[in-house]
Amino acid sequence: MLNKVFLIGRLTRDPEIRFLPSGSQVTSFTLAVNRSYRVNNEWKEETYFFDIEAFGSLAERLGKQLNKGTQILVEGQLRQDRWETASGEKRTKVKVVAEKVNIISGKTSEKPVEKEEEPELDITTEPEDFSSDEDVPF
Repeated sequence: MLNKVFLIGRLTRDPEIRFLPSGSQVTSFTLAVNRSYRVNNEWKEETYFFDIEAFGSLAERLGKQLNKGTQILVEGQLRQDRWETASGEKRTKVKVVAEKVNIISGKTSEKPVEKEEEPELDITTEPEDFSSDEDVPF
């Protein structure tokens, strides 16, 4: 079986951080992903919104590094949450559980950003890799 997702998009809000009873961190955010397509020689664009969750050490790093507008590449898996409402209705929601995240660029802004707030990005270097398997001793 294969369950793999790759998405490139921008965060629609700052990440939300919470903790499980075990003390493990969960970082969640929504990613806006654009899709361009042609209809009768005219380009159209749609935007899709995906809920992303990260756990453990990956969640800790993302919670410190990401903010609204940051463009990232997410590699992960789909997970379907299922629950029943108080009135007995069955509900489901599909989320992406992040396994690796690369920061592509900082947030976009119409006004210039002061250097003290956010350093200028060097696009000649590799994107920063936030892999969840960093702690594996190989």
